[in-house]
Amino acid sequence: MAGVVLKAGTRLKSAVCDTQIMVLRVPSVALEIGCGGHPMLTMQETAPTGLALDEAFAEPSLTGKRYVDAGETMEFLCTKGGAGALSVDGVRLAVKQAKALPSSD
Repeated sequence: MAGVVLKAGTRLKSAVCDTQIMVLRVPSVALEIGCGGHPMLTMQETAPTGLALDEAFAEPSLTGKRYVDAGETMEFLCTKGGAGALSVDGVRLAVKQAKALPSSD
């Protein structure tokens, strides 16, 4: 799935592990969403044979966590965890941190 324009609600799966995600927020530009160092697939696509997890992206993705880019312009929900790290255009995504609540005095 190299460089396609995605929309919120799109579901994708990894070609090399069990990871599945849902797109929550993305800009209207062509992106390559990856997992484990390989492009992710639509739920209808079949993974090519012979692919292996790239060691540079061998960090588990966690079910129920939201993943964002550095500027938080993109957001993805991991609906099924797996062995591969999520990335956009080759840049690894991070787990979204909860916003601190203001303290009450």
